[in-house]
Amino acid sequence: MWVSVDLCVVPIGVGVSLSPYIAACERVIAATGLTHQLGPNGTAIEGPWDEVMDCVRACHAELHSMGAPRLYTTLKLNTRTDRQQSFAEKVTSVEQLLED
Repeated sequence: MWVSVDLCVVPIGVGVSLSPYIAACERVIAATGLTHQLGPNGTAIEGPWDEVMDCVRACHAELHSMGAPRLYTTLKLNTRTDRQQSFAEKVTSVEQLLED
């Protein structure tokens, strides 16, 4: 099954600056080869269900290995059975309507 997710992983107990942890997670995501896009409050990732879930698990493993004792994660999932639609296509669809 194809899935599009918004992933936000927040390390707890590591201080105020989270950017080193976000960058580490982004490196993990990039290494998977999955289509992804960093946003201001999370990262959009799309691909086959198992690969995306493996990616989420790998992000958790990486941040824990960096010393984060606790992670709070929000994950929004979007699946379709009628066709495969990328998150870029979803955004373009709305942007076209805004041009009218």
